[in-house]
Amino acid sequence: MDNSLIYETDDAVAILTINDFPYNRMSLNFMDELEDRVYKIAEDDSIRSVVLTAAGLDNFSVGMNLKQFAEGVERKGSSDALFDQRLRVIKTIEDMQKPWIVTLFGYCLGGGLELPLGCHFRLAADEGAHIGLPELDLGAVPAWGGSARLAKCVGENHAMDMILRSKKISGNEALAIGLVHEVWPLKELKEAALSLAHELASQPAQAVKSMMKVLVNSSDRELEDLLMEERKAVKANSETKDSKEGMLAFLEKRKPIFNK
Repeated sequence: MDNSLIYETDDAVAILTINDFPYNRMSLNFMDELEDRVYKIAEDDSIRSVVLTAAGLDNFSVGMNLKQFAEGVERKGSSDALFDQRLRVIKTIEDMQKPWIVTLFGYCLGGGLELPLGCHFRLAADEGAHIGLPELDLGAVPAWGGSARLAKCVGENHAMDMILRSKKISGNEALAIGLVHEVWPLKELKEAALSLAHELASQPAQAVKSMMKVLVNSSDRELEDLLMEERKAVKANSETKDSKEGMLAFLEKRKPIFNK
């Protein structure tokens, strides 16, 4: 492999770095490495949260390396198979029940927004970010689930405005429409993402997993289904070591220590 994806761990946090400075394109090898790594993280109970970032401070990612499109079709057998891999990877991240935090800075375009839309927490730089799905400028359309996820995330009106006009919005504009959760100064962004990842990793793992089953894509599900999922979560967490630790810590007036 070409080391287009750097993998590191920091206690219970996995850190994935797109490594193609300065534009951090998502090459064919990168996607193969990412898919393999995503499945391994899903099966690794020692990893409880994930940070997805990119090399340097210039750009998160301009998306797919378009010069490799023909090669990708040949490798995978068809354009459908090429796009299916990306859809599969993003869906696996979305459904993993371990929180993924992504940093958005510089250009976050095409796949550089579609992949983050599958993550659970998006943090953006307060200056210099250009976030969008400008495929129409190339006579194309988003192909990695971007139009559907963007509409779900920010609503039809904002998605229509961004996609049909090929708009690139700032971090603060993204915050205003609910596309990102927080904005940070660029030099603090990666540290903020890592801090959030550690915060989430310190929460009771089974409870986090249970709540993500309820919350991920909850807007698409009926209230009764969500209430049933919540009841399952109550039962699954009622006798865990973490639930006992939480109650004991409350009675002893101290901070609980979960995931012992």
